[in-house]
Amino acid sequence: MTRTYLLLQLDSEGAPYSEVAEVLQDMGFRPEIQGYDFVYDWGRSVSTAESLELADRLHAALRGKRVGFRIETTDE
Repeated sequence: MTRTYLLLQLDSEGAPYSEVAEVLQDMGFRPEIQGYDFVYDWGRSVSTAESLELADRLHAALRGKRVGFRIETTDE
């Protein structure tokens, strides 16, 4: 089963964390406490192309909010 983990870097001049969290949860991410901020549980194994598509959607959703992010997708 594939999971995509997300680590955020917020800018004090950007969107508030609560706004960013709402955007991410609307995309299907859920808060995570084990070293990352959010996780997206695919519920199945996914291809590299699908993982990249999620990263592109994430990039578009956070555009203009001054949020840096790092993603890591694993097949557990």
